[in-house]
Amino acid sequence: MTAGLLAVFSLLIGIGATAQPPTGKRVTKAAPKPPPRASDALFTREVLPILKSSCLPCHSGSNPSGGLNLADRAALLKGGYSGPAVIPGKPDSSPLIRAVRFQGRQMPPQGKLPQSRIDVLTRWVAEGAVWPADNRPIAATSVHQGPPPVNAETRRFWSFRPVKRPVPPKVRSVDRVRNPIDAFILARLEKSGLKPARPASRATLIRRAYFDLIGLPPTPDEVRAFVQDTSPRAWETVVDRLLASPQYGERWGRHWLDLVRYAETNSFERDADKPFVWRYRDYVIRSFHQDKPYNRFLLEQLAGDELPDATPETLIATGYLRLGIWDDEAVDHEQAIYDDLDDILSTTGQTMLGLTVGCARCHDHKIDPMPQRDYYRMLAFFRNVPRYGNRGYESVQSQSLRPISSREEQERHAAETKVYREKLAELNEQIKAIEKLVRPTFSNVEKEDFENEQNRPLIVRLRVPQTISQAQYEEYVARTAARRDLLAHPPRGLEMALCVTETGPEPKKTFVLARGNAHSPGEEVAPGFLSVVTDEKPIFPVLPPDAKTTGRRTALARWIASDRNPLTARVMANRVWQYHFGRGIVRSSSNFGFLGTPPTHPELLDYLASELVRGGWRLKPLHRQIMLSNAYRMSSAPDAVALKKDPENDLMWRFDMRRLEAEEIRDAMLAANGSLNPAMYGPSIKIKLPREVLLGQSVPGQGWDLSSPEEQNRRSVYIKVKRSLSVPILARYDVPDTDSTCPVRFATTQPTQALGMMNSEFVGEQARTLADFTRKVIGGDVSLEPRQVRFVLERVLQREPTAKEVQRGLRLLTDLRRKDRHSPEAALDAFCLLAYNLNEFIYLD
Repeated sequence: MTAGLLAVFSLLIGIGATAQPPTGKRVTKAAPKPPPRASDALFTREVLPILKSSCLPCHSGSNPSGGLNLADRAALLKGGYSGPAVIPGKPDSSPLIRAVRFQGRQMPPQGKLPQSRIDVLTRWVAEGAVWPADNRPIAATSVHQGPPPVNAETRRFWSFRPVKRPVPPKVRSVDRVRNPIDAFILARLEKSGLKPARPASRATLIRRAYFDLIGLPPTPDEVRAFVQDTSPRAWETVVDRLLASPQYGERWGRHWLDLVRYAETNSFERDADKPFVWRYRDYVIRSFHQDKPYNRFLLEQLAGDELPDATPETLIATGYLRLGIWDDEAVDHEQAIYDDLDDILSTTGQTMLGLTVGCARCHDHKIDPMPQRDYYRMLAFFRNVPRYGNRGYESVQSQSLRPISSREEQERHAAETKVYREKLAELNEQIKAIEKLVRPTFSNVEKEDFENEQNRPLIVRLRVPQTISQAQYEEYVARTAARRDLLAHPPRGLEMALCVTETGPEPKKTFVLARGNAHSPGEEVAPGFLSVVTDEKPIFPVLPPDAKTTGRRTALARWIASDRNPLTARVMANRVWQYHFGRGIVRSSSNFGFLGTPPTHPELLDYLASELVRGGWRLKPLHRQIMLSNAYRMSSAPDAVALKKDPENDLMWRFDMRRLEAEEIRDAMLAANGSLNPAMYGPSIKIKLPREVLLGQSVPGQGWDLSSPEEQNRRSVYIKVKRSLSVPILARYDVPDTDSTCPVRFATTQPTQALGMMNSEFVGEQARTLADFTRKVIGGDVSLEPRQVRFVLERVLQREPTAKEVQRGLRLLTDLRRKDRHSPEAALDAFCLLAYNLNEFIYLD
């Protein structure tokens, strides 16, 4: 594709030198080349590369998308099925410009172009949408027709090339460079005639660092200590202390849970629980806290059960392969198998490799050089992974649960097992006695539905009073609940993990499926890697005769986690940058393919990737280097010149302001009012939810028995993630959809957010708790109101309030008492609610 366009560049440059005069007379001397027009240079140097990377892959050739061909000026003006794409001289009226601005139709579909590119296209249309060299078309021969091939040219794409450690560039303002990161940023700014923003204030900086690394606010005392600390290592000390905090694992583990679509239920109508899945969440948190090497982290999740040094921890890690949605009554069982495998492969491709591998399931990838055959070669690594379950808890237990007890625990467990088994056997007999009475009356449909344990009480109830009595039914319900509780709380030593249990060392065959149809197998394929990335062949481990697995996932995991893989380190380094700065060097952080957003600072990205590998794949040294840079310490202050030149801040001339994420908002409320329970790990908690929310389930309130008040005050990462049940305070602030991977969270601004913060029961309770906490620390007398106001604002905003802010707070309390006849207690409650509603509470400058 690119080679064809380069050939057209040569053709365009040569046109004019070989043109014949209209008279047809032969000339012996070439006519002089006319001077290039400014519009020609704009098109060749700036417009064509944008069209090539973001438009021509879909809008060119004999069958362009939407009938719109953007590789020919005449076709461009004619337009597609919706009419002309461009009105020369009128960019605001041109559908092409409106589409790239995301005004109505949104193009390109994978994400909005950087503002600088939109400005180039706008200028081009404003100047007449001129095509160089007499509007000569560059269509049919310039763009590869069909999916891009795997060849030397496509392998030269930036993300497929090996990572090479670049030399930091030289800059004029050497005093602004604290480490190489600053040099890469500053070099681009100096070239563009821009200056970095001034440093952030110390109070702003420490608040940024706390939320960034541990997701919680600093205390007023911690802020004061840092602001007053004039030692040169003060900032470094704060960063190191936060990186060492266990709460770092809770914050950064949550980022990974977004990527792997972590949830604790299966979705679909019943949305049943995934047993013991919380162990995987704890594994992720511990791994980040311990700074486990990222390559080892990936290896354990993909193949922890196959490792020669496998442990209960590595077994729990394979819970990653069990996080997807599960249809427990699939109409087409064979197709469901491939749907589940596709979910695993697509998530792995986007999360670990930054590629949309799943797009090649039914045909060759339309955008990236990824043949359909490559998709099934990759899928073959997972082919022996059985489904999560077939139907009912028993199948899940046999296919996805394994014990993780140590030998010592098993010895301690022996004494408890006998009693446990006797009780379980007794319950089973009592339950079977009633089921024996009702089974003969089942219809064929009921017989099938009865296989699912959740359906059984309803089916049995339909037999009252014809077959069994009401008392027998109530006994059945009680015994079933007792058995369920017993199974959920086995003796110590029978602890289980949700994980992968393969069927044996003999691999199942994998075929290329026509159009992704499980019933249309084609060519048989062996496991293999993406051919555009490598020609390397998988090396499978030598397995013992009694092996329970094929070892294929180990081969895949070692390739993904290899230093030689050009994608893995780049993708993770970009994600680390994204979570620090609010967006990645590559904004499309899970798409490093042809339609992904190119890196704004490619040398910086490769530097960070090489640093990650050089540092033993540990993330904390990378965090440290980023946070000690001047780039991280910039303020978000605007600059008129920079805003005009680079409104999207692609050049990173300032630190982007960001809104706290959903969990941070809830946790910050609990931290401010002193009620946050710091307990870590263990089964998930269930917090109080409005009745209207619980009624939204197919069985209202099912699976949501409340935790104790103390447990409900734990951090949001421990709240049970039930796919059919939204927690309002989290959903309101854009917690991700858990049905698929979430590389970037939205940060919407909606009226319901303000309404919820003012009127929701949860925020009202937190405000009252903050008021009670204030009265406990400061006192409840009206004469202490100035100190109360100061205390509340310090707790909520993590800075000392100004005298003007204190006076405004006092006026509000006075008005509430005198004009609205509030009691002093109610007035302070209302002031605390107001404090939680300040923009400064939920935004980081």
